[in-house]
This record gives sequence, C-alpha cells and structure tokens, in this order.
Amino acid sequence: MTSDPISEHHIDYCTTESQRETVRAYLTHGSMSKAAIALGRNHRTIERQIKQIKTRAAAQGYAPEADMTHPAPPGFAVKGTSTLYDDTGAQRLQWVKTNQDRERQHALMQEAVEALIADIPRVPPASPPQTVTDDLCACYVLSDYHLGQLSYAPETGDDWDTDMAEQMVAQWFGAAIDSAPKAHTGVLAQLGDFMHHDGVALEAITPTSGNILDADTRFQRLVRVAVRSLRRTIDMMLAKHQHVHVLLCEGNHDMSSSVWLREMFAALYHQEPRVTVDTTPSPFYCFQWGRTMLGFHHGHKVKMADLSKSLVGKFPEVYGQTTYRYGHSGHLHHVASKEDQLMVIEQHPTLAAMDSHASRLGFNSQRGASVITYSKQHGEVGRSTIRPEMVQWEDETG
Repeated sequence: MTSDPISEHHIDYCTTESQRETVRAYLTHGSMSKAAIALGRNHRTIERQIKQIKTRAAAQGYAPEADMTHPAPPGFAVKGTSTLYDDTGAQRLQWVKTNQDRERQHALMQEAVEALIADIPRVPPASPPQTVTDDLCACYVLSDYHLGQLSYAPETGDDWDTDMAEQMVAQWFGAAIDSAPKAHTGVLAQLGDFMHHDGVALEAITPTSGNILDADTRFQRLVRVAVRSLRRTIDMMLAKHQHVHVLLCEGNHDMSSSVWLREMFAALYHQEPRVTVDTTPSPFYCFQWGRTMLGFHHGHKVKMADLSKSLVGKFPEVYGQTTYRYGHSGHLHHVASKEDQLMVIEQHPTLAAMDSHASRLGFNSQRGASVITYSKQHGEVGRSTIRPEMVQWEDETG
C-alpha cells in the first residue's frame, strides 16, 4: 500500500469522474481510509485508484516524491530522467527524456477529428439508380491496400507506389462495379491497412512496434490521396446501388487513421440518406442482410481459428436472427477459408504488391480482390474476382 501524498495536480491525470472524486476526497480528508468512508467505497478501491493515477502521472513526468516535476507535453510519455544534485542534496538540473505515447496520440487524433468535422462540407444527395434487385447485396472486399507503400520490382516482383495505387483502386472498382449485379445495397468492406502507415511523428513506421516501412510519399499527401480515393469509390458505388454501406476497418498499420477516416466520411455523407458509415470504435464490425450475417475484422487481434467465436460473441443478436453467416478478414495477404459450427471465415488477399519485408521472408501470394453477392434469403449466391493484370491501366514509367 502506497502512502505517498497526492496533490491537486494529480486531478489532471485522472481519466474518470470516479478517480477525480477520489483525489478530492483524499485531499479533503487526508487519508485513503477517511476518503473511502466519505465516498462509501471499499478501501482497496481507493488504494487502487490512487496507485493508477500516480502511475499515469509518473509516466507523464509528474512524481514530486521522486523530484519529477516537469510533465511531458500531450502525446508524449517520459521514458527516463537524469537529475543533478549538489553537495547539500538540493536538485540543480534535471533532464527529461520522452518518447511518443501511442495511446494518448490516438486520443488526441480522435479529438482533433471531432473538432474538424463540425464544419466539413457535406456531400449533397445523389440521384439513385432506376432499377435494383431488392434481394441482393454486393460486398466489395478490399484488404491490406497499403496506400503509400513503395515496392521495387527487381526485389519484390512488382512495382508499387502511391500514384499506381490510386490509379489501381479507381480502375479496380470500375471493373468490379461493372461485374456486380444491380444489387440494392453495395457494401464497401475496406478491411484495414488501407494506408501503409499512420504518420506517427510524420514518419513511415508501424504505430505499435515502430518498424521502419518502405514508403514513397509524405503523410500529408497520403491523407489527401486516401480521402480522394475513397470518396471517388463511394460516388461510383452510389451510381450503381440504391444504398451504400461503408466499413473502414482498423488495421495494424493505420490504427489512428482508420478513426479519422470513419468520422470524416460519416460527416461528409451526413446529408446523403443513401450512405451509412459504420463508426464502431471496436475493431469488430457487422452487417446484417436479411437472413445473412456478414462479420468483419482485420485479423490483427484475433486469429482466423478463433474469429467466428469473437464475431458471435460481439454480435449475438444478429447471429440469432440469421441462417447464413460469413466472417471476413485480411492481415496476412493470402487466401484461406475455414468453416466451423458457427460460420464460414474467409481470409482475403491484397491487390497491393509485396513489400521488401515480405519478399525477404520468402512469402508469396496471388494478388486480387473480390466482389461477393449475397441474397437476403440464400446467403452467398455469386462472386467475381478481379486481379491487377485484368484491369486496364497505364504505367507512366512505360
């Protein structure tokens, strides 16, 4: 049990109202026991909350009992300090070493998005197609597109950069939409890792492990291309389908970017009743089409063998209302499928070229993406797979 004092400054490091009440009660009554009595809580609860608050404060550089009184700025965490004392024991100098706090950066990004989308121009309603088949839904599955990745053909087998990726996604969706039936609803199932990196400190590194990535452009341009490409895709789908449902799933390469993409597109199409955007913060997503359940997850949190259980656990009501159930994932860039007692799970390939990391590890898979047709009454009833070499596009390098 810690007996170190806390101060009013610790309120800044509380994440819940309950924690703030605990700090105020401690400051008012002078001990954890008295604070527990005043709040009508268990003593261990108060002790645990104070420990959590002090730990979070210390991670941000505030621990006065250890002479740490220089908090790190928002978005950063303290990874070490060096303090110089004189002969009397008085502190003379202190060096504070920080690194980026991923969790806080993610929260700051979400706060910024919420502020920005308040005044974003909305897309006006578009004219719907004249004829559609009400029973059908066309699901366009795009996984691990890695927009912004750089691949060098002599090393990886194919070239890939931002310009090629932008042109490819437009050409692929043009061909896929042409091949799909005139279904009532089109689902844009972007399964995550649409962007190659999250722009952590504006660098091309993975957001959690900090691995250096091969990238060909700056993050600001990557954002512009991503937004432009997705908006073009949704507008193309609106010309074919009565309704468009948009899923922009979280991936391990674009954890924060998926947040602002979802919120931005929800605001962008706010005035378009024919578009719905799933803004679920959890990395598990679901869409019900009559007696058909469609579940989605990038694959970075749950392995394919366990995904059916996770989807049923997350969406039990949809599971109980359906007869045909399908789960879709990506992440590993190659095709796999598994049917168990709960549903059919399918792991999808990617249209993107291989990166140097995968090439050096000897990985290999066929590139492609599919548009899958589902019936409200009969589950999957059709599929069209389109590979990069089937799409007519011009390589500016000749």
